[in-house]
Amino acid sequence: MRRIVGAIPARYGSTRLPGKPLLRLHGRPMIEHVYRRTAEARGLDRVVVLTDDQRIGEAVTAFGGEWEMTPAECASGTDRIAHAARGWDDVDAVINVQGDWLIAPDHITRLAHHLREHPGDPVATLAVPASRGDLETPSAVKVVCDRRGYALYFSRAAIPYPRADGGDGAARHLKHWGIYGYRRETLLELAAAAPTPLEQAESLEQLRALENGIPIHVLVVQGQAASLDTPEDVAGVEAALAGNPLTGAAPGGNR
Repeated sequence: MRRIVGAIPARYGSTRLPGKPLLRLHGRPMIEHVYRRTAEARGLDRVVVLTDDQRIGEAVTAFGGEWEMTPAECASGTDRIAHAARGWDDVDAVINVQGDWLIAPDHITRLAHHLREHPGDPVATLAVPASRGDLETPSAVKVVCDRRGYALYFSRAAIPYPRADGGDGAARHLKHWGIYGYRRETLLELAAAAPTPLEQAESLEQLRALENGIPIHVLVVQGQAASLDTPEDVAGVEAALAGNPLTGAAPGGNR
C-alpha cells in the first residue's frame, strides 16, 4: 500500500469565529494543538495543514509543521483536501482531520490502521455511543449501520426512532464524528460530483457518498472530542486541553 496522509484543512475566514486556527489556547494556536495530536497518531506517512491564508501557514512553519496553500474559493474542507490531493500521485489514502477539532491520536490511528487493513473500503469514519441529549440535538449527527458496520443513513434527526417504551431493543444510537478516511480516488470522485438531494436536505456532505452508492465503514470508538466553532466553545476547549495537554511530541510525530 502506498502512503496515508493526515490532512488538516484550516481556513481563516470562519463566519462565527474568524481566525480561529490562530486563536491561542494554553499558549499555542489552535492549529498547533490539532497538528500535534495528528502527528502523534500511528500509521500516517505525512501530516500537512491545507490553508487559504499566509498567516496560518506562517504559524505552522513557526512550530515546525508542514503546510500547503490552497484556494480561498474551496467551499469545504473536503474540497480543500481534494484540491491538494490532485497533486499527491504517490498517496493511496487521506484522513481528513478538522482544523477546529481536538481528537485523541489513538482515534486517528484507528482510522489509519483500518485503511491499511481493509483496502476495499473506499471511505471510513468514526462514531461514538449517543446520549439522549445527542438524539435531541440537530447539530449532533446520528448514524445507523448495517450488521457489517457500513452506514445506512446519517441524519440530524433521532435515528433509529427512540421509542418512549424502550422498544428500540438492541439497536444502538450512534453519534457520528466528522473525521473521514478516503481512498484518494474516492475523495476526488466525491469532490467532482454534484450535491445530492439528501445531502442538501440534511446539510450533510457524507450523504453524497451514500447516494452515489459509495459505502462508508463506521468504526465505533469510545471517548470525547472538543470542537471550536463559536466564542462560547472556547471554555470547553480550554477545559479539554487542561485535562489532556500536549505531550510535547515533535510535529513529525510517530508514523
